[in-house]
Amino acid sequence: MSSGGGGAKRKKKGHEEHEEHVNHERWLVSYADMLTLLFVLFVVLFSMSDVNQKKFAQLAQGLSAGFGAKSAAFTGNYAPLDGASNNAQIVQIDPGSNPGDGSSGTEGLNQKQKEAVERAVRAEDRKKASANAEKAAAEADNMKAIENKISDALAAAKLLNNVKFTIDQRGLIITVVTNEVVFAGDRADLRPTGAKILGAIAPTLAKLPNKIEVDGNTNQLNTKTKYYPSGWELSSARASTTVRYFTSHGIPKKRLSAVGFSDTKPLIDPKDPRSITMNRRVDVVVLTMLTADQAALLPAAAGQDGKLHTGQTTAQAKAAAEAAAKKAEADNASGSTGTTGTSDPATGTNSTLITADTHN
Repeated sequence: MSSGGGGAKRKKKGHEEHEEHVNHERWLVSYADMLTLLFVLFVVLFSMSDVNQKKFAQLAQGLSAGFGAKSAAFTGNYAPLDGASNNAQIVQIDPGSNPGDGSSGTEGLNQKQKEAVERAVRAEDRKKASANAEKAAAEADNMKAIENKISDALAAAKLLNNVKFTIDQRGLIITVVTNEVVFAGDRADLRPTGAKILGAIAPTLAKLPNKIEVDGNTNQLNTKTKYYPSGWELSSARASTTVRYFTSHGIPKKRLSAVGFSDTKPLIDPKDPRSITMNRRVDVVVLTMLTADQAALLPAAAGQDGKLHTGQTTAQAKAAAEAAAKKAEADNASGSTGTTGTSDPATGTNSTLITADTHN
């Protein structure tokens, strides 16, 4: 009995020694965890010591937009973990502020810093506005060059007075007044003269990268249409006929669109006697490829070409430019400014299109 009890006691003692041996090795796990955490900590500290301000600002703005929380921005003072070469201070900015809506988000800045931010914003706005104006001016010149080329072809066919031009925020508008020359009353079939006009226009348009929109318009006369239910169908049919002609003369379908406006977009006031003729038309629009902000400046950049006018040929444009240059030299020499007269913006000069018409 005593020997059995002693054996059990010895066995228990051996087991306790084994457990004590295991407990001595547990510190290695905690030690390894601590080393891993320290390594991660130093990696984070190292990465924060060399912050890319631009990327950090972009990240802060992205997180602010994504989570609706307040965002961070750099203002120019030292932050706790910055090195001497990283002059940044994280300040809180109202998440609702937007540089584009007039709120600069400068609540965390002192007066001098706010003024500096506002000056920078105004300078950036002026720079953007100047760039947009330059783009619009270049596009106006480009549209004028297109007008000159089309006018050359129309003048060669003795059809220049049958077409008017203007430049607005959409681009170059080539207005073909139908008036029994292009389409008969209440019809959408091209007449021989109409085909000649479009034939003179098409080659220049085919060489352009711009999209082309053709708008059909009727006049305001409340006359019953025989072949079409209303002016909507008639104006759309005329626009579609023009588009079909262009597709058969080298202009890809994907660049063309046809729209009918009936009498909803008069060229001149319906009370004007000339409106019966002038409002009945097809507008071929060479659409600009500018952005919306730049295109909004296009009419102003076009100057007098922003008004309806008879087209200028290349030779006429060159002569006008030379005359303007000589006049400017004379004005500079004499110190005078001088004034120039303007022609009728609706009809141009030598117009042969104002005739009586009782059709749409």
